[in-house]
Amino acid sequence: MSNKLKIGVFGYGVVGSGLAHVLKNSKGLDASIVKVCVKDADKERELDSKILTLNPDDILNDPEINVVAELIDDADAAYQIVKTALQNGKHVVSANKKMLAYHIEELIQLQWQYKVSFVYEASACGSIPIIRNLEEYYDNDLLQSVSGILNGSSNYILTKIFNDHLDYKVALQQAQELGYAESDPTSDVDGFDTLYKLIILTVHGFGLFVHPNQVFNSGISNLSVKDIELASQKGYKIRLIGKVTKVNGNKVNLLVIPKFVKPEEHAYTVDSHYNGVLIQGNFYDNQFMYGKGAGAHPTGSAVLSDITALAYNYKYEYKKLKYYGGLEYTNDMEVKVYLRYNDKNDLDLFDFKEISESLIGKDFNYVIGILNLNDLLKIRQQIIGKDIFLAYLGEE
Repeated sequence: MSNKLKIGVFGYGVVGSGLAHVLKNSKGLDASIVKVCVKDADKERELDSKILTLNPDDILNDPEINVVAELIDDADAAYQIVKTALQNGKHVVSANKKMLAYHIEELIQLQWQYKVSFVYEASACGSIPIIRNLEEYYDNDLLQSVSGILNGSSNYILTKIFNDHLDYKVALQQAQELGYAESDPTSDVDGFDTLYKLIILTVHGFGLFVHPNQVFNSGISNLSVKDIELASQKGYKIRLIGKVTKVNGNKVNLLVIPKFVKPEEHAYTVDSHYNGVLIQGNFYDNQFMYGKGAGAHPTGSAVLSDITALAYNYKYEYKKLKYYGGLEYTNDMEVKVYLRYNDKNDLDLFDFKEISESLIGKDFNYVIGILNLNDLLKIRQQIIGKDIFLAYLGEE
């Protein structure tokens, strides 16, 4: 492609404005934003109004624009933008993890078909270059697992709860005021944001496409003072963890769930809005990556990194997809969990294979025991809205 990058940007919120700022302060890159498509042209922005447009076609059909940066929240609209841009022969940078989680297989095929680049480092783990590392360094079949804290918003909230003893609602409000969490925090605190990122990492780490509905995910919105007290008494912190693991040879499992984290675990030391990713392999043992996972500048820097890579004709090679296939997805595995509940009828929903610890109190009931993930998936819809909290303690 031309060394001169002429960029059309969709969206000028936290990430879009962050990109503009870091691009303005970056030297050595011949790139400029020539058009920005927004929904509200009257909103005040530190941006030349001449480059603003409300019409997506002003970017998608402009032959001068050779790079499209898709930075909007709406996953359905993002999908249409990315799909059309690829079909129009434009290179695309995206930060939309939900859109990717649902459409990544199709979009990979489109970039191959139209011989363009589609890069999306900013969609997973903010400033941590995890996708490119899985592509370039861990490009063999020796990988065993990728796990860690993938959502900076929930991690900020949990840090404030455990380190500063704030109430959950107060910590959430602080995260929203600082721009780490959205006004509707559901995706962050209920584990969906982590799930979408984990699906993307699974494609690059294991060459496997997994639909979001196949994965059990649980979040922290039901976290109570009693859960916090028990974890603290046992010497744990609680962190929202996403984990993809190779099990039983050619099987792969994904899981998103709060975890009781021990002091010797890497995740125990990851605080505030930072992310931490642990990579485990057959021979390279444990390697840990750490960096900011939320905010305008970390994500904007990741988008800029992708744009810089495009100046050198960079493309993901998807080596795992091409050369190391044959893996299958499974939820047939047993996990050790903590379950806090109020109503005994709710406990009856869970088919515990074994219970190692339990308490029935006046206002606090819990069990620690073994469940099969397949059984958890079967009751996923039934437990939504119930006053229960699940946390992960390990595999059996």
